[in-house]
Amino acid sequence: MLRTLASALLTLALLVPASASEEEVYISIENIHGDADGFFDVFSGVQDAAMFNPIDIAGYGLYPMTINANGEVYDILEEQDLIDNFDTLVYPETIDAILGQDVDDLIVTSEGVGLANGALWITNICLDDACSETQWGVFSINN
Repeated sequence: MLRTLASALLTLALLVPASASEEEVYISIENIHGDADGFFDVFSGVQDAAMFNPIDIAGYGLYPMTINANGEVYDILEEQDLIDNFDTLVYPETIDAILGQDVDDLIVTSEGVGLANGALWITNICLDDACSETQWGVFSINN
């Protein structure tokens, strides 16, 4: 019986992915994108904006930005476009999900870092040909 229980627990452990620690997320961001500290500055700023004045998220955007809302895809060309249409383009549920985001649950891919199960994506872009200067920012919102 003990052997069966141990086997069942091992099987369950293999089926349920382990959460990454905050340190593992930091290392993953650093290895894939570089400048993990820069990411965490933007991440913190986006969460603060979501808490105090959600429209300030527009200031963290990399434009043009893609927003999926109302069953359509919108290409937001500049910050003012997002500010002017924020209430119809960014759902309250998306803001709530951003507020509830824990570091150890971030999605880290080669495309960027996803918050709120992919509702908002942040990436690091090169500002010069050598990619010696980069900038983190929001490039996509998916309500």
